[in-house]
Amino acid sequence: MDRELHAGLDALQRDPYPAYTRARQTEGLTHLAELDSWLVARDADVREVLRRPEDFSSSVALRPDVLSAPAALAVLGGGFGGRPVVVTADGAQHQRLRAPIVRGLSPARVAAVLPYAAERVAALVDAFAKDGHGDGHVELMSAYARRLPGEVVGRILGLDPADVPGVVHGGHRAEELLFRPLEEDEQIAAAEDVVAMQHTLDRYVCERYDQPREDLCSELIASVTDGPLTLEHRHQLVAHLQNLLIAGHLTTTALIGTTVLHLLRHPDQWELLCAEPARIPAAIEEAARYDTALQGFRRITTRPLVLAGTELPAGAALFVAFGAANRDEGRHARAGTFDITRTPSRHLAFGFGVHSCPGSQLAREQLRLTLEELTSRLPGLRLARDRPVTMRPTMIHRSPYALHLDW
Repeated sequence: MDRELHAGLDALQRDPYPAYTRARQTEGLTHLAELDSWLVARDADVREVLRRPEDFSSSVALRPDVLSAPAALAVLGGGFGGRPVVVTADGAQHQRLRAPIVRGLSPARVAAVLPYAAERVAALVDAFAKDGHGDGHVELMSAYARRLPGEVVGRILGLDPADVPGVVHGGHRAEELLFRPLEEDEQIAAAEDVVAMQHTLDRYVCERYDQPREDLCSELIASVTDGPLTLEHRHQLVAHLQNLLIAGHLTTTALIGTTVLHLLRHPDQWELLCAEPARIPAAIEEAARYDTALQGFRRITTRPLVLAGTELPAGAALFVAFGAANRDEGRHARAGTFDITRTPSRHLAFGFGVHSCPGSQLAREQLRLTLEELTSRLPGLRLARDRPVTMRPTMIHRSPYALHLDW
């Protein structure tokens, strides 16, 4: 990718909404050179794609925006994984990979982890809020949003808390390798971090195979093999665990960051939420709709077809933009306005159809606990005036790089 295209991709990723608006207002589909894909931006068209997985394959869902250097690929060759995962699988394979995750993130499993999540929410806020009075400051992403989701999903999987920071760091580095242009030495360093994470996960696979526990890691192993644990099984399981962890913590981290950001950019709505905490569930849905953490996934056509009046050949690349659909005026009145008092409607922040997010309830519950804690403990919370917010340049997990808050 040349320098000009890199610059265009960076600008698109930092603020994709103008491109989404143009695409929704243009007849047919719009081709974006920055993504080398057709942009699916209208709510009805996004839903049509997601209803037809046999015509729009998920095999390219995680296709990199940037190709890694050979030296970085060589480092990755010393790790584990590289096998199909639930977000890149279709048909029967997708159903097989998804089933243990759905069971592992069932309402009962989510309810069981909530006391631990509430305890961690309080402890993390305690660490920076003290008594909540007087002058205070926190950078919320590093102090809180990057920590809570990893700890919670790690608890469900059965990870030792001491291993969670390294695994979370590896997840962030994996995302950078896929979607950010890095210099070769930084690519190599990121690949080393990813491989370290994979070896940690492989250790858990081997330990839980020998001594199963009441955790999701053990359940995943049982879903893959009831006989000897082969090297191929280990690769499959590490890929599965890595995907589940990244989906489990990166998306929720982003959702926490964007939700708090937009509430504080609208102080009247923050004050309303503090005064009426019963509005928290509606605020969560509005934040998820308004600035979707997972902006979209790629798809590829399996046969020649027509979508939104545009003829597409087999093998056509699409970017299916949940974030664009959630700003579609044809679906959501005043779609470009952030308003927690609106009656929540069915948005696409957690996907739709067979690939809808099985962890959506867990994400919502963590955000609910977060907002309950922050509104009750720190009602005077506000954006730091001297620290402008910069969004991370990614279409996968949109969030602030940093979120400096004062009270």
